[in-house]
Amino acid sequence: MNDFWISCGHHLLDRAEGGGLKVTDEFLKVYLARPELIPPADACAVERTLHSALLADPRMPVSASDIAAIADADARENWELLIGFRDHLLRHKTLEASYADLVRNGIGNFPPLFVNQLVHVIMRNALDGIADARVLRAAELFFRTQRVTLHDGSLIAADEETIGGINTTPVTPLVSMLGIPAEAEIDIINDGNAATYWQRSDQFDMALDLTAGRDGLEALAQAMQHWIAHVLGVEVKITALKELREVNLAWYVGLDADATKIGDLLWHGEEIDEATMASVVGLFRLSFSDPSLMLDAVRGEPVYMILAMSPEKTIRMKPQNLVAGLPVRHLEAVS
Repeated sequence: MNDFWISCGHHLLDRAEGGGLKVTDEFLKVYLARPELIPPADACAVERTLHSALLADPRMPVSASDIAAIADADARENWELLIGFRDHLLRHKTLEASYADLVRNGIGNFPPLFVNQLVHVIMRNALDGIADARVLRAAELFFRTQRVTLHDGSLIAADEETIGGINTTPVTPLVSMLGIPAEAEIDIINDGNAATYWQRSDQFDMALDLTAGRDGLEALAQAMQHWIAHVLGVEVKITALKELREVNLAWYVGLDADATKIGDLLWHGEEIDEATMASVVGLFRLSFSDPSLMLDAVRGEPVYMILAMSPEKTIRMKPQNLVAGLPVRHLEAVS
């Protein structure tokens, strides 16, 4: 089976009996290699000593007074965030359990970058063995912001960071439409090039067609199924819809902040203007394989999910809503 997303560090982790990912010293050392944590040449002796000691023992207890002794204020803040996040990971049996705890009890001041990296590696675990590259590409929405554009009737999503480079003279229609540097070589994933995803998966340089009725949204539906099954241990079936018409909106989940606002409007029976409707990227229906796992008030009812883009035409998906937002009676992370 082809490997993918090497950059998330999944190969540095061990697996618990239940299939979750166990923190290793090697994985923790990756955080210590971040530019923000490597002491600069003029760093104080306390910071240099702390960094060296943690490289030798990444699980070494670090107290607030240890961090307070660092001379540089920015360095102190960076170390407080890192040690807080490290300690949170170490308090749980698996990364999946640590993520579920963050979702339930609040992310607090942990940097979004750290949380996205956690989602990245957990999703890598959830999709282990999946052979359809389109599902993997769709799953990138869970941890990487997308920029969306309409071209020839198609709704195309590309990685915002990848296409945010220096503007040069475009050489293809897709490059022109998205404002991508010509050297980025962005392709829309399809039957003809999907096989190339494996060797380029860490470049995040393949775009995804999210047009209603096409396989991009179906691929995202499958990615969400795997995520829910892995993190919550709940089997569901998710289907991409072309529209919502005369449905009983007993329960809905917004997959991003803009979609949640739209769901709130629909829930309260308010009119949706054309501009707001145009921001909807995807509609989905979710059903539970075992309806007894649902809350009594909505048992047997379908759950509807909405994905939308912001006014700036970006998608910032919130995978935590698939953990905390479903009407599940008993939530347990994979162990």
